[in-house]
Amino acid sequence: MDFWISFFDNKIQKEKKQNILMIKNFINNHQNIDIYLNINENINLYDLEKLCDSVGWVRRPIKKVEIAINNSFLIMCLFYYNNNTKNLIGFARVTSDNAFNATIWDVVIHPKFQGLGLGKILMNQIVKQLRNYDISTITLFADPQVIKFYKHLGFMIDPDGVKGMFWYPL
Repeated sequence: MDFWISFFDNKIQKEKKQNILMIKNFINNHQNIDIYLNINENINLYDLEKLCDSVGWVRRPIKKVEIAINNSFLIMCLFYYNNNTKNLIGFARVTSDNAFNATIWDVVIHPKFQGLGLGKILMNQIVKQLRNYDISTITLFADPQVIKFYKHLGFMIDPDGVKGMFWYPL
């Protein structure tokens, strides 16, 4: 058991030191673009707000977004550089009990970059990281229009028929 704990700790530490990966290269308007993924790095909240605006999400108070990010177990971003400026094009975050369960939140890819496999890469990297932490129950909430996307990645509607329940203040 100690071997596996050491193995995973070393692997996680190595990944934290190398937390920026070049994941995709493609040509857009005759321009070569390298897309990078970073893990648990600081994120510019205003860039995140612009990304969320680009897909039509309702704006949330920036201070609360900051609190949510600071309390997340895992954060992943996709970006590219244009004239030495970092451009955020993808994001997701995860909360967890650090042992058994994790929930993926706020998965977003900029519309200009959708359909290139970046959402799949982002989700696969999240699952890989969570499995490295030996977390085996991974959940998410999906709008009806993206259920098919998540099913293709191996997610399923709860096979036991369990339905999520919510409490909202009146």
